[in-house]
Amino acid sequence: MAERRVTVGWAEGLHARPAAIFVRAATATGVPITVAKGDGPPVNAASMLGVLGLGAEKGDEVLLTSDAEGADAALDRLAKLVGEGLEDMPETV
Repeated sequence: MAERRVTVGWAEGLHARPAAIFVRAATATGVPITVAKGDGPPVNAASMLGVLGLGAEKGDEVLLTSDAEGADAALDRLAKLVGEGLEDMPETV
């Protein structure tokens, strides 16, 4: 199982616009990914309601996981997006 721990870099946390950017990026990877905050239960990273339900704020640590083929590259890209608070999915890591 591939995983990445990353600190949320968006000033708004994973709420509203940043959550939409994250969900769109997670969906675009084509890889099933889960995200969890702290010791909380993981949610589907492609689910807007699930991501919003995490209540992740700036500075919170989230855990991205996947056991699918291509997971390492997808998780690297999402970790960069979340950690740096980017507006778009990075083309490369």
